[in-house]
Amino acid sequence: MIEFPKPTVEQFFRSYVISNFTVSPNEDKLLFSANLDGKMNVWGMNLPDQYPYLFAHHDQSVGSLKIDPKGRYVLASYDHEGDENYQIYALPPEGGLPQELITGDKEDKYLYAHLSEDGKRLYYNTSKGNPSFLNTYVRDLETGEDTLLHEGSGGATFLSAVSEDEEKLVFTTLYANTYILSFVKVNGDMYDLTPDPDNVHVTGGATFVGDTIYFVTNYNSEYHYLASFNVQSKSFESVLSIESESMNDLKYDKEHEQFYIVTEKGVRDHLYRYDVKNGTLENLDVPVDVIEKLHVAKSGAVYMLGRSAVMPHNIFKLTDHGWKQLTANHVLGVSTDEMVDPDVVTYESFDGTEIEALLFRAKPDNDNGHTILWPHGGPQASERKFYRAMFQCLLNRGYTIFCPNFRGSTGYGSSFVKLVEQDWGEGPRLDNVYGIEWLFDQGISSPERLFLVGGSYGGYMALLLHGRHPEYFKAVVDIFGVSNLFTFVNSVPDHWKPIMQRWLGDPEADRERFEKDSPITYLNTMSKPMLVIQGANDPRVVKEESDQIVDKLRHDGREVDYLVLDDEGHGFSKKENEINVYQTMLDFLEKHQSVTQSV
Repeated sequence: MIEFPKPTVEQFFRSYVISNFTVSPNEDKLLFSANLDGKMNVWGMNLPDQYPYLFAHHDQSVGSLKIDPKGRYVLASYDHEGDENYQIYALPPEGGLPQELITGDKEDKYLYAHLSEDGKRLYYNTSKGNPSFLNTYVRDLETGEDTLLHEGSGGATFLSAVSEDEEKLVFTTLYANTYILSFVKVNGDMYDLTPDPDNVHVTGGATFVGDTIYFVTNYNSEYHYLASFNVQSKSFESVLSIESESMNDLKYDKEHEQFYIVTEKGVRDHLYRYDVKNGTLENLDVPVDVIEKLHVAKSGAVYMLGRSAVMPHNIFKLTDHGWKQLTANHVLGVSTDEMVDPDVVTYESFDGTEIEALLFRAKPDNDNGHTILWPHGGPQASERKFYRAMFQCLLNRGYTIFCPNFRGSTGYGSSFVKLVEQDWGEGPRLDNVYGIEWLFDQGISSPERLFLVGGSYGGYMALLLHGRHPEYFKAVVDIFGVSNLFTFVNSVPDHWKPIMQRWLGDPEADRERFEKDSPITYLNTMSKPMLVIQGANDPRVVKEESDQIVDKLRHDGREVDYLVLDDEGHGFSKKENEINVYQTMLDFLEKHQSVTQSV
């Protein structure tokens, strides 16, 4: 019989990303953004048929995606080469080339917020004229006239919900990732949705049901729960909570008067259906571990985008017989059994805090004996049971991967998330160090067999761990990581700047801590081989963050490889760039597997 070899790394390179989707009002068309042709574009499927076709060609990352309720046009937001300055375009109902609708200068952002039920008025937020706090406008699509609805202040302010009669608007202001307040604006008057705005908490997911606004919040709680605010009585009420789970998405089924609620608990998501009339709660099984987006159609049909550690992004529809998979996104010629699903492990950190982590163990017949420590990005995010092509590529080459959800990670309660604020480099660093010691104690790895790889905040942590603990590692890969807190705090996008005080601190008042926690302080001890990867158009961690550390290390004669992607930002939207990054990383790690380095 014909025998076939094991899957190759190249097969994992060919998995794709689905970043967003929407469904037409009559549910005859599914649109989604994906890099099926190598670059991000909008693709379509005519339901119930399931054959994807190119719907709109623009070769840029897609933000929002919305179909006109009357089927006359489609709205799509695009950035330019990863700059995240999204602007709004219109597409013909049958697809084609995008036409500029609400756009401006390259540095301006025009962010979709809401489309009226008749499709005649488009609400949007923009940085133009107010780059730090944003303004909200509504455009009459028949006359082209814009009306200013709100000027943001205090923090970046976004329109988050509009009532059916369009008389009541909910806005959300971001003061920090853990301090997000919402208010409703009625006839020019503004009312906070939660009783005490000075209490540091989060609100989100606002949804109008008549004169009642339902939303999620962690006001006076460790975990996010469902709450309500009545516009007439101005009264706040706690409606529903789920023990040790945070609600992070909320979609209303008007037809059946029920909510679909996504919750986060550690490394997994859960989905619930809550009946508003009788107060019943139902836990729904889902075919994924992480839910990226829910869409509830007018009919009450539920669509979901999700992924798991061994399943790339796919879109599903909930039917009477369970979830029907609409997209067939998979790894080329590789079954889920041939990939690695992680173990969920815990260890104790320096102060007794329990840290949860994912451990992807290389298959015994393929284990090369080396382990990769992956500190996640964010930092107020977490490593979860979702598919990463990079991970499965590395596992295919025999690497074990260890991913600690150090303090500051989401999914473990409000207090845990706040622990990273104004402490980027002490507590989280030691959590990683104790995770490394756990790996050594368990016999999983050793300093001669441990690589360090991280991106974004994880890249910052990789640099910091390299500088302060080089004895633990064989070589280091930094993917657009922050190298200098003094330069980073001033180079972030304008609408991030209001949150920097609470998130990171003040470079003058906290000078000593900024110096101690900046990787660039420890150049002299960055003795291991390094690979640095950077997008030239990255708006979050600008190229200069990588330039300065590469230049200084090379000046001191250190071994540093540097890969700059000229047409990318904070990530890799183009398949050829993603493949280049993975292959460069794999070659670098393989090169240093058998090389002995001294501190």
